[in-house]
Amino acid sequence: MTTLIIGGGIAGISAAARLAPHGPVVLLEAEDALSYHASGRSAAMFLQDYGNATVRALNYASADYLLSTPNILKPRGVMMLAKPGQDAAFEAEFADFGMQEISMTEAQAKVPILNTQTCARAAFRADVYDLDTDLLIQGFLKIARNHGADIVTKARVDSLQFADGVWHVRAGDRDWSAETLVNAGGAWADHIAQMAGIAPIGLQPYRRSMARIPAPGGHDVGTWPFMDGVAEAWYAKPDAGKLIVSPSEEHPMEPHDAWADDMVLAEGLARYEEMVSEPVTRLENSWAGLRTFAPDRTLVIGRDPVQPSFVWLAGQGGYGFQTAAAASQLVGDIVTGATPQLDAAAVTALSPQRF
Repeated sequence: MTTLIIGGGIAGISAAARLAPHGPVVLLEAEDALSYHASGRSAAMFLQDYGNATVRALNYASADYLLSTPNILKPRGVMMLAKPGQDAAFEAEFADFGMQEISMTEAQAKVPILNTQTCARAAFRADVYDLDTDLLIQGFLKIARNHGADIVTKARVDSLQFADGVWHVRAGDRDWSAETLVNAGGAWADHIAQMAGIAPIGLQPYRRSMARIPAPGGHDVGTWPFMDGVAEAWYAKPDAGKLIVSPSEEHPMEPHDAWADDMVLAEGLARYEEMVSEPVTRLENSWAGLRTFAPDRTLVIGRDPVQPSFVWLAGQGGYGFQTAAAASQLVGDIVTGATPQLDAAAVTALSPQRF
């Protein structure tokens, strides 16, 4: 039985790795390169207690794979910072994320540029990691190719038809056929469904922007934690000796090749600057990606309730990399008919039948 996967981000690539050992797999990616859109623009962190209960179930189920694969995770830690007057929200958030409150003296020891006039409280959690997204992608890609998966780029799907138990897919001047179709189309997943005659879920892409700035004040930022404002007002993370700063915006968009909005970046950088003693003197570069959520902000994984040969793997939101190991395993189990390794409650919560 052939499986055809549409989408060459981390979702599609990891699914190919799980399915290729069980039979022929073809993965089609519209762009010239794999992982071009959301997967190439991730903040690349692993925090198990991030997202709702079902997302966290996937995080925890992915942890063993990520922790046991050499060099995928590197300790970073996360620190939440609150302004005066944010006490209630701060206390609720740091408890929810499994953090512990620390003194401002301790916080400044971790990040010496904190402005104690504007930073009123801080909380910290150590077991949060940088996630090497490229290494994770390449590892899954190697597994898929070693088992014969056909990975095709520059293959934008033009038509999808289901006839006599087989999907017929046209992309450019080539045709493919498969008994099972996996929709890992990211921001375009609803569009792919509609092309296939499947009812859309109501997936909504949201833009999130980032800017890279020089190391503040010439500091060595290598050991600084990921920093986060209350209510995700902004975040900053060390990256190759510099900082990436995001306004953490969530602006609804149509699927497209996203770019950063200068005004949104400026507002986010101002919120970051308010909490530190070193001004932002220049931007080295900026970019944006689309984080696509289902209406309930939970991933959509499973057979379509009307057309079971159409398998959803969508709505990763901001959780794609940290859930990929478990999400792809679930897709593999569903397509091959194996008993899911994920607990039954989570499987039900992820199913497209909930809509």
